[in-house]
Amino acid sequence: MNIAITAASGQLGSAIVHALKRQIPADQIVAIARTPEKANHLGVEVRKGDYQSQAEFEQALQGIDAVLMISANGNPMDRIPMHRNIIEAAKKSGVGKLVYTSIAGKFGPVVDSNMQTEADIRNSGLEWVIGRNGLYIEADLESLETYRQAGKIWNCAGEGKCSYTTRDELAYAYSRMLLEDKHHGQTYYLAGEPLTQQELVDHINQAFGTQLVYESMSVEAYQADRIEAWGEFMGGIIAAIYASIRNGDSQVNSSFQQAAGRPHISWEEYFRKYTNEGRSEQ
Repeated sequence: MNIAITAASGQLGSAIVHALKRQIPADQIVAIARTPEKANHLGVEVRKGDYQSQAEFEQALQGIDAVLMISANGNPMDRIPMHRNIIEAAKKSGVGKLVYTSIAGKFGPVVDSNMQTEADIRNSGLEWVIGRNGLYIEADLESLETYRQAGKIWNCAGEGKCSYTTRDELAYAYSRMLLEDKHHGQTYYLAGEPLTQQELVDHINQAFGTQLVYESMSVEAYQADRIEAWGEFMGGIIAAIYASIRNGDSQVNSSFQQAAGRPHISWEEYFRKYTNEGRSEQ
């Protein structure tokens, strides 16, 4: 069984390639990337594939039995035709199975475009599996220095709970979804135990010895804050995500165990492992 991973040079794509390499021979895995040189470090065959070119993907998917399609970046409405390029290329290339990384939550055009792609996949005639990813908890850890300087984490989530996950946990779940036929026709919510922002702050403080506080803002004030920092498009998306958390739309009933065959890592274990690995690299 030959498996291809799109956007394989990105963080999630790379993690999925590595998860597969621990379970099947590397010569059964193909990494597809818009810039192939960026995926050469993965130790598998690399093929060129730009989401805007169906023709490139028809070539890249030759001899592939199953493909993992990672959601494209960019304007939400532009993503729908890009995803359709891959779906059509998979059909024309004889791919039998398509697995898609969708998203959990309700925060406007980004999710709307994912829902359209989910419908396109279900109507494609291919075997399919869909994962709806929780928010990456790594995004907060990658912002830790910013939080340290400010002495706080601030957003408009209030007391809402968010179903976070990690790229490594997702990678393992998607590897099982690719390899096991029992997942065909299933849609899974992939996330760990939901956390409030205060609970997230408590985990970070305990793991890193910080003394951060959580500052809750109004939706309007946070939206203005993020647009000033990131611009109208990205700032609006970030604000919508945290408004969704505030409204309870980002807390889901996770089906991670059904997808992965094991429970999602607990946050206590995750932060302990994360900090221990950080110390071992110093």
